[in-house]
Amino acid sequence: MVVLRAPRVYRPQADTWLLARTLREVSSLPGGRVLDVCAGTGALTMAAAAAGAGSVTAVDLSRSALMSTWMNCRLRGIAVELLHGDFGSALRLPRFDVVVANPPYVPARRAAGRGASLAWDAGHDGRSVLDRLCAMLPDLLTERGVGLIVHSTLSDPERSLSQLRGLGANAHVAATATVPFGPVMRSRAGWLTANGFIRSGQREEELVVIRVDRTSSPVVADPA
Repeated sequence: MVVLRAPRVYRPQADTWLLARTLREVSSLPGGRVLDVCAGTGALTMAAAAAGAGSVTAVDLSRSALMSTWMNCRLRGIAVELLHGDFGSALRLPRFDVVVANPPYVPARRAAGRGASLAWDAGHDGRSVLDRLCAMLPDLLTERGVGLIVHSTLSDPERSLSQLRGLGANAHVAATATVPFGPVMRSRAGWLTANGFIRSGQREEELVVIRVDRTSSPVVADPA
């Protein structure tokens, strides 16, 4: 897929494509309302549209990212609603059948990213965005809605699962992939090693896609 990208906008990488493949397996996607959180270039917006989404909304803090999404969708004849700001602003819209999210999740020295690093830096534990997203995600979904979140195992997927289940949602790991470090991870491998995130010499990470199925009642374990 050829994707146009304005300066300082996150380039689609392995996490984007893993999430896109998982998205195509969601049965409620055709004809559904889809929200692309932290849209970047709009690669996932386009994937949702190509799989038959009834409507797509893209939200991002970066105006450059939204411009990239608009350009890429325009070239493909995709109608997209653009929402500038934090994903919390989507709460004022009708709920969505599918929410797909590739948020910042890389552990960083600073509490928050700046400039282009807003797309990946997520505080010292990599959870500064994930914690808020997990807390909010069920409220963005329709009763039968599905959410998909991708992040690295460095950012504690068990914590994501626990938070989501604590809100009454069904949550599980739907897909995984082991990939080589990209430029950001390679550049801070020494810091990640010193802070216990990776082993000495480690140069690959495991990505996970967490699937969230909203439910109005607690999950009941199978007695078998």
